[in-house]
Amino acid sequence: MPSSCKEIRAALAQCLQESECVMVHRNSAADCLRPPLVDTLPTQCQQFKRAFGDCRRGMIDMRKRFRGNQPITFQKLQETEQSGEGYQLYAGKSAFAGGKGVTDGNNSAEPDWRELENQKFREQAAAAANKK
Repeated sequence: MPSSCKEIRAALAQCLQESECVMVHRNSAADCLRPPLVDTLPTQCQQFKRAFGDCRRGMIDMRKRFRGNQPITFQKLQETEQSGEGYQLYAGKSAFAGGKGVTDGNNSAEPDWRELENQKFREQAAAAANKK
């Protein structure tokens, strides 16, 4: 199997091994992935199953033949889960991460770049006037 799906496959296998379906009920991992038991899996395992299927489908997708198959990496999922940012992706980045900060309405707006340029020009003009 190409290396693009190995990480998600390993994450799915680990998730299945730690699930109740395998640990408590003693079903095989393959049985847990089939319809009657797939609904008993934790949400994260179901997401890994979906991601693995998408990754496998992406290997034969002709639209991705130039850029290659680029699945979400498992380490990125673990990092975002630990930091609490969430792992729902939008354009390759976490959908809920990277906020600007507190937006309670009391924050001052950043100065416009034109105002900063005008202020620099005024300071230079004042410095030149003081030299004369």
